[in-house]
Amino acid sequence: MKIRIKGNFVRYRLTKTEVEVFCEAGYFQETTQFNEKTFTYALKAKQGLEGLDAEFNGDTITLLMPSAEKDVWAGSNRVGYNNSIVLKNGQELQLLLEKDFVCLDEVEEDQSDNYPNPRLKN
Repeated sequence: MKIRIKGNFVRYRLTKTEVEVFCEAGYFQETTQFNEKTFTYALKAKQGLEGLDAEFNGDTITLLMPSAEKDVWAGSNRVGYNNSIVLKNGQELQLLLEKDFVCLDEVEEDQSDNYPNPRLKN
């Protein structure tokens, strides 16, 4: 799972296996180790939501997805979900959750578990 943060925009991208594990278990997380702390970013299914939501507790960002969507996402052609939430301070937080596609450009990272990019010609 990859995370990208820029200002008030948070995006997660998941490989095929990660989407399948999440849809089965309702939870998936990754960690990044630092000397003194561990940063965790997670995806969690939650009842009662109508769209994506997010929490930041301790050293963990958790993107919350409606449980009903979790039950169908892996088997669907739907690429992802997005939502904009208004924070207590009035600012907006943009959230994006996507299946990770193979890049059009050559990159060094392993993309063997990524979804086929529909823009790539065979």
